[in-house]
Amino acid sequence: MITKAWYRIDEEEQVFSPNLLIYPSRIEQNIQTMVNMVGDPSKLRPHIKTHKMAEVIQLQIKYGITKFKCATIAEAELLGLQNAADVLLAMQPVGPNILRFYTLISKFPQTKFSTLVDNEDSLNEIEKVAKERRSKASLYLDLNVGMDRTGVKPGKKAAEIFRKLADSKFLEAAGLHVYDGHIRHPKIEDRERECDAAFKKVLDFKHHLETEGYPVPEIIAGGSPTFPIHAKRQNVISSPGTTLLWDARYGGAFKDMDFIPAAVLISRVISKPAPDIFCLDLGHKAVAPEMDFPRVHIYGLEDCEQISQSEEHLVLRSTSKSTVKIGQVFYAVPIHVCPTVAKYPEGLTVEGGKITGKWKVAARNYSLVI
Repeated sequence: MITKAWYRIDEEEQVFSPNLLIYPSRIEQNIQTMVNMVGDPSKLRPHIKTHKMAEVIQLQIKYGITKFKCATIAEAELLGLQNAADVLLAMQPVGPNILRFYTLISKFPQTKFSTLVDNEDSLNEIEKVAKERRSKASLYLDLNVGMDRTGVKPGKKAAEIFRKLADSKFLEAAGLHVYDGHIRHPKIEDRERECDAAFKKVLDFKHHLETEGYPVPEIIAGGSPTFPIHAKRQNVISSPGTTLLWDARYGGAFKDMDFIPAAVLISRVISKPAPDIFCLDLGHKAVAPEMDFPRVHIYGLEDCEQISQSEEHLVLRSTSKSTVKIGQVFYAVPIHVCPTVAKYPEGLTVEGGKITGKWKVAARNYSLVI
């Protein structure tokens, strides 16, 4: 008896391609794995940028997760609409987004919102609005421990910013935020060694602040690659995101983690322009194109080379005699799931091979109402 593959749906002929398939029971399994790794859901602040879906937020709340992290005001809105208790906007607001951040606070009073700061100019702007609105803002100092994307390096300047934040009558010093997304060694031993070295700078900085009389209430650290390391630390909140849906890149690189793919693309062969070349309907607009080839892991086509991609087309070369037929269905796990999900307005939910409904990718745009 041949067992049907977990990702395959019964009504293939009724589902157009390309399309996004979501597997709720597998998402639930990933949430349980996250909670088991930290031992206590209060030590989690998962990022919602991977899925941007209300239903996934509700699944996490079901397992006791109350704190969340997001990158856009729209994602923060979605969390507010789901009555999330505690939301960190992990993108330093500038320009009109400062006022939008305060609109969030007033629109969703049941949710505690906080955000990041890494320089005095932004601190001053946020403090100015806080004073005008008579509404205290909760801020984390964003530290740069080597990624060189955002944040201020632990040291004298960072201490000056934190002291000014803590001394303000209109701001609340919530703690430190550390994202170490540059640490991606496949071997957990190498990842742990580099992660610990980077985090030591954070602990030393925290100790320095506290000896000066400035308490640091909380440290939020890491993403998905360093999650297994930060999950073991005491008094540290971990903030993985990709762990909820997982993807082929992380699944191939980090064998030490037991997460499983929970989002799949359904695709079809649309042309065979040469005996050893065929084309799928998985172009730039259907799957994240920023990575090198391969862009997806295609079940059943592991021996084929992905050679080019354009807006609507993904071209493959067969390394053996190809038996694919025009119209044939294939299933693919994205190499990078986060920007891939954002390309779809909704995903079809699948349980036991059956389409059970649709989940809206609600925060794929940059604004819902605010």
